[in-house]
Formats: sequence, C-alpha cells, structure tokens
Amino acid sequence: MVRSVTNVTSLTRSGLSDFVIQRVTAIVLVAYTLCVVGFFAVTPNVDHVALVGYFGSPAMKLFSTLAVLATAAHAWIGMWTVGTDYIRPHYFGAHATAWRLTYQAGCLVVLFVYVAWALQMFWAL
Repeated sequence: MVRSVTNVTSLTRSGLSDFVIQRVTAIVLVAYTLCVVGFFAVTPNVDHVALVGYFGSPAMKLFSTLAVLATAAHAWIGMWTVGTDYIRPHYFGAHATAWRLTYQAGCLVVLFVYVAWALQMFWAL
C-alpha cells in the first residue's frame, strides 16, 4: 500500500493552488527578466550610474522584491515536490521522514537567507 506524504509543509496544502502559484510566479519572473533585458537592450552605455539609477528607482525596487519573493515561492514548491516525491521510505527506509524534514528545513533556511539578503540589498535594511 502506498501512503502519501501529508501536506503539512507544503505552501498551500492544495496541489491545484501550488500549480497555479508556480505558473503565476513563472510569469512574474519572465516579466522581470524581460524588463531587465529590455533595459540593457535600450541603454547603449551601461555604467554604474545607469545601473544604480535603474535598480534604485522605487518601481524597480518593488519589482525586484516581487521577483525575489516569486523566486522563493516557486523554488519552495518545486523543492517540496522533489522532497516528497523522492525522499520516501522506498528509497530511504524507516528514516525517510527525518531525512525529508531535514532537507525541507535546509531548503527553508537557504530561501530565508536568500530573501533576507535580497531585501537588505534592495532596501538597505
């Protein structure tokens, strides 16, 4: 008998919601990428002053913050899915739950540091 992993550590506890969040965050990341690539395409002489002016504007700070949060949500759903699909008793034996929770805790720590570092850079916290 196959037992499914409980969704205690998932983002929304719903596969459909996680699916939608993955798609929405992907759209945010594509829009952000196009915005940054567009800046480089239309700015002939990119120097430090131009970059500070562009990324220092309130609109880009907000958009960059949104992109970082979207990346974190996107990554968490993906890593949670990988953990629950592959770190299970079939592969890891009786200690699968401990390994999976350790893996998920490690992912959360990395994502928290990533978001905190980005917010510190964008907003000089």
